[in-house]
Amino acid sequence: MKNRHLNTATGVYMNYFLLGMVNIMLASNMSYLSEQWDTDSAGISYIIAAIGVGKLLTYAYTGYLSDKIGRKPLVYASAFGMGIFLIGIPLSPSYQLAFVFAILAGVANSSMDAGSYPGLIEIFPNSAGSASVLVKAFMSAGAFLLPFMILFISDHDMFYGYAFFIPAAIYLINMLFLFTVSFPSNPKGNASISENNTKKSKFKGKPVLRKEGFALILIGFTSTGLFTVSQIWLPSYGQEAVGMSMANSIKLLSYYSLGALISVLVLSVLLKKFLQPITVIMVYPIITFISILTILLVKIPIIVSITAFFIGLSTAGVFQLAITIMTEFFWEKKGTVTGFVATAAGLASIVMPLITGMMSKSGNISIIFIFDAFLSIIGFISAVYVYYRHGQLVDKNKKPEEEKVDFRLNA
Repeated sequence: MKNRHLNTATGVYMNYFLLGMVNIMLASNMSYLSEQWDTDSAGISYIIAAIGVGKLLTYAYTGYLSDKIGRKPLVYASAFGMGIFLIGIPLSPSYQLAFVFAILAGVANSSMDAGSYPGLIEIFPNSAGSASVLVKAFMSAGAFLLPFMILFISDHDMFYGYAFFIPAAIYLINMLFLFTVSFPSNPKGNASISENNTKKSKFKGKPVLRKEGFALILIGFTSTGLFTVSQIWLPSYGQEAVGMSMANSIKLLSYYSLGALISVLVLSVLLKKFLQPITVIMVYPIITFISILTILLVKIPIIVSITAFFIGLSTAGVFQLAITIMTEFFWEKKGTVTGFVATAAGLASIVMPLITGMMSKSGNISIIFIFDAFLSIIGFISAVYVYYRHGQLVDKNKKPEEEKVDFRLNA
C-alpha cells in the first residue's frame, strides 16, 4: 500500500538537499563576502559560528514546539527562514546585519531538525533508521552540487549572489508545496516503535551517563567539529598551502561531499546486514586521521583532492551513529540523551569556527588541520572506550524475549 505521506517526505528531503548547500555556502564564497564586508577569513568563520549559536539557543524550545503544535509548522517556517537568510546575506551592506541573518539561519536549522526527524520517523515507522540516514544523503548531494553552481556563475561573470538566490527561490517554492501536504496526525505515533526497541534491548548491566554516555557526547562534539572544520577550511587550505586555483580549491568540497554521500549510502545498506554502528564510529576516525596526515605531508593537488574524498567519507554519519548508540544504551530516556549529543554538536558548530578562525590569523593554515587531526584522535579514543563498555554491558547470548532489565539513566 502506497504511503500517503510520500509527498511530505519529498518536501522534507528537499529542505535538507538545500541545507547541504547552505552549510558550505559561506565558506565557498569567503573571498567575495570578505571583500563585501571588509573583513577577513576569520570574520567569515565567526559568521558561520553565529549559525551554530542560533541552533544551540533554540534546540530545546523548537523540540518542545514540535511536540506541542506538530511537525508541519516548524518545517514550513524553517524553509521560510532559510530563504530569507539566503536572500539577505549577499544583499547585506554590513557585517552586523549578516550576523543577524546567520542567527536566523541557525534558528531555521533548529526548527527544521525538530520537525523533520520525528516527522520522517512517523512517516516511515518501519524504516525509521533509513529515513533518518537519507537526510544526510540529501545534504551531501546538495553540498556536492553547489561548487559546480558557483563555478558556473563565476565562469559567466555573474553576480556571486545568484548562488544564494537560486536555492532561496527553491526554498520558498518548497515552502508553498509543504503548505499543501500533511504530516501524520499523531506526533506520538512512534511509541510502539520505542516499546519494541525496548523489548529488544539485551543489556546485562546498567549504562552510566558519566562513562559511556559522556564518551558518546564527546563523539557528538568531535564528529561535528571534524566536518565543520573541513567544510570551512578545505578550499582555503587548497589555495594557501597547496597552491591550487580558487576554482579547483572549491572543487575540494565537491569531492568531500561525494565521499560523504557514498559513505551514507553504503552504511544504510551494510548496517542492515552485518556492520555494527559501534564498529563504524571506531574505524572512521582512523581513516580521518590518516587522510588529514596525508594532506599535511603530501601537498600535491591530485592527492589532496583524493584525500578530501576520504575525509568526507570518514566523517559522514558518525554523529547519527553516536545518537543511535546513545539511545541504545539509554533507551528509557531517548529524547533526553539525544538532546545531550545534539547540544554537544551545536556547541562544536560554534566553537570550531571561532577557534580555527583565530588560528588562521597565524598565517599558517596547516595549524588548523593539525588541530583537526587531534580531534580525530579524541574521537577514536572515545569510541574505543564506548566499544569496551558495550562489550561489558551487552549480553550477546541473551534472547530479546528474555530481556527484563530495569535500568535507569545513571548520572
